[in-house]
Amino acid sequence: MMPIELYLAFIAATVVLMAIPGPNVALIVANSVAHGTRFGLLTVAATSCAMVVHLALTVVGATAVLGFLAASFDWLRWAGVAYLIYLGIAAWRAPVTDLGRTKAQVRAARVIFARGFLVGMTNPKTLLFYGAFFPQFVTPGPGAVDQLLLLAVTFLAVAVVCDSGWAILAGRLRTLLIAHARLRNRLTGGLLVGAGVGLALARRP
Repeated sequence: MMPIELYLAFIAATVVLMAIPGPNVALIVANSVAHGTRFGLLTVAATSCAMVVHLALTVVGATAVLGFLAASFDWLRWAGVAYLIYLGIAAWRAPVTDLGRTKAQVRAARVIFARGFLVGMTNPKTLLFYGAFFPQFVTPGPGAVDQLLLLAVTFLAVAVVCDSGWAILAGRLRTLLIAHARLRNRLTGGLLVGAGVGLALARRP
């Protein structure tokens, strides 16, 4: 069974990850600002459908790896900690992301959904992040699949809530997000590094 402190750390790290304005968030904000909250939420639905596909692939792949490596799997969990800290440093040093540069899609529900799904499926950070991040919370054994499923469902739920928040508040917060983009990078990077360090400490016996 997964320790509660690791599960809570996973949730916290997921929330921080959702705060990084990647391709999904940029498209959600653009469509919400241009066409209204309903179309922003439609984009969230599309990117979330793509996320379900990625999460399913991650669970299947990680389950196979867990069964193959068994007790020697701890090195991959530490690799996940290192990757999270790397993401934090990268976010801290990243150039300012201008959310206003992403163009909204034409006002057609099918086009917006299809584009959102495509962006979600081709987001380069997703499978790499899932594959490196999820296994560090899992103890190899009979309950590994259940633990992976719990993490996948939790990640999806947090992502839907956070992305919906981006869609609903995009119009009001757009100017503020652009004006304080550098501060946003610093906060995101610091939180990711802190989450990585916290996870490393949580892994200690």
